[in-house]
Amino acid sequence: MQIKIRHTTEYSYDQPVDYGLQKVRLHPLNSAVQDVSDWQMQVEGGKIEASYQDHYGNHTDLVSITPGAEKLTLTASGIVHTRDTAGVFGHIYGRAPLWHFLQSTHMTTADAHIQELAKVVGAAETTLAGLHALSAAVLNACPYHVGNTQAETTAAEALKIGTGVCQDHAHIFMAAARHIGMPARYVSGYLMVNGQINQEASHAWAEAHIAELGWVGFDISNGVAPDEKYVRIAVGRDARDAAPVSGMRMGNSDEDLIVYLQVQQ
Repeated sequence: MQIKIRHTTEYSYDQPVDYGLQKVRLHPLNSAVQDVSDWQMQVEGGKIEASYQDHYGNHTDLVSITPGAEKLTLTASGIVHTRDTAGVFGHIYGRAPLWHFLQSTHMTTADAHIQELAKVVGAAETTLAGLHALSAAVLNACPYHVGNTQAETTAAEALKIGTGVCQDHAHIFMAAARHIGMPARYVSGYLMVNGQINQEASHAWAEAHIAELGWVGFDISNGVAPDEKYVRIAVGRDARDAAPVSGMRMGNSDEDLIVYLQVQQ
C-alpha cells in the first residue's frame, strides 16, 4: 500500500528563545515491512545540526532553535510503501541486544495488577495466542479514552485510572510481557484510517519477541496486528525513547504546541 504522510509540529513561545535543541524522530526507515521514498524534513525557525542513527537504529535529526526565535516549525512529509506481514517484523536486530528490552523503565514497571494480567499468556496453548490474549486483556482492563492520562502517566497509573490511549496500552502490555521474561519494545509511527485523512496525533503499538518468529507487533488499542496501514518510525524501551520530538530549551518562555497530521493513500 502507498501511504502519503505530512506531519507538522509547531512550537510557539511567548518570549524569544535564548537556546533550544530538539531530538526529532520523524524519519521512517526501509525495513521488512516498508520502503520509504521522497521523504523530507523542513525546519522553520531553526536548523538541522546533525543527523544520525541512535542506539535503537532510529533516524534522529538534531535541530537547534534560532536564537531569538518565537516559533519553531518541523514538517516531515513523504511517501511510504507498506506490506502486510500479519504483524511479524521478524528476526531483525539493531545494536541494542534482546536483554535490553527485558529491562523495566519508570514508565513500564509491572505492579501487582499488571503481573496479574500477565498470567493470561501462560494459560494459552501457544506464546503467540497468549500475547494476543494479553492484548485483549489490557484493552478490557483499560478501555481507550482520550483525556484521562498524560504523556508522563506510567503503565501502573494508567491501569489504575482504568482508561488510556495507545501509549498507555503499549506500556501496560510491555510491562506484563517483560514480567514473564519476554523482551518487549515500544513502536511509534502512523496509522492510516479509512475515511480520516486529518488526525490529531501519531500512533503507537508494542512488539514482543517470540523465539520462532522474532519481533511481533500488537496494536492493543485497536485489537489487531499491524498490517499495511501502519508506518513505523522509531522504537525504544518506552515512549520516551521513541518520541517524535523531545528536547530542551533555555529561558523563561512558555510554550504552545500545535500538531497537524495528514495520513492518506
